[in-house]
Amino acid sequence: MKIARFHQHGAVSVIRYDDVEIPEPGPDEVLIEVAATSFNPTETALRAGLLRKITPVSLPYTMGWDVAGTVVAAGADVSTTSVGDRVIGWLDGGAAAEYATAPAHLLTSAPATIPLADAATLPLAGLTAWQAVFDHARVTKGQRVLINGAGGGIGGFTAQLAKHAGAEVIATASPRSADRVRRQGADHIIDYTATALGTAVRYPVDTIINLVPLGPSQADELIPLVHPGGAIVSITGQFQPPPEARIVATHFITRNDIAQLDLLVKLVDTGAVTVEVTQSYSLTELDDVHRHSEAGNVHGKITIVP
Repeated sequence: MKIARFHQHGAVSVIRYDDVEIPEPGPDEVLIEVAATSFNPTETALRAGLLRKITPVSLPYTMGWDVAGTVVAAGADVSTTSVGDRVIGWLDGGAAAEYATAPAHLLTSAPATIPLADAATLPLAGLTAWQAVFDHARVTKGQRVLINGAGGGIGGFTAQLAKHAGAEVIATASPRSADRVRRQGADHIIDYTATALGTAVRYPVDTIINLVPLGPSQADELIPLVHPGGAIVSITGQFQPPPEARIVATHFITRNDIAQLDLLVKLVDTGAVTVEVTQSYSLTELDDVHRHSEAGNVHGKITIVP
């Protein structure tokens, strides 16, 4: 089978497409025929070696964290998943391949109402959005929520889940993403390429969910947009509001929670959450995806299909 991996950290040129034997699943693993993996921008930093202190990996490393596919073999100790099951999950790599092994406990049934390959967009981005909205921001009906970076893959799910919780959703997005973000539940769109947030947000919000990297001065500019007693939740860095602002600031790292992923699948199947693939590439075009991402030309969710 063919896999996409790197044997050393570095520029996009380190990505190789190698032919290897199809792996055998361990006793508690299944073998998945991969329908697709999903690209996450953080993978460019992993490849470049910028995350070695945070997330060290063994080399050579096969890329691909999100997986969607069909179980074709199961280990002797697996009882929760059967051959023929359509599954999704978040792995520690290995999904950028024609076949992937995965611990059975990291998998749940794929949504039945969307193409299997499209479901690969759900695990990491969907879990990040879920935990931002429900675990940390604790969004409730009637709140005003500003999502900074709604045009990205995580942002689309965040907007939908905040809207599902009953919030009024204000979202920043570029003109190329505005229509999609509006479809995903945003009540108000701020074009961050043309308008400063400080002037566009006329009334303080209950919560800011920040999904984009910000420098200290940029982060400080967002703090006055939250009313006292509100919250800022960020996946990219810690905000430091002054004590007198009475704002709770949280930075979190997404955890792999299969129960939450199962709840997301149910929301997709009921139509409460939609999955929208902005682009799809073949496995051997993964290097192009990394180049586009580093040039700032990636938006929404992208699937990589073997």
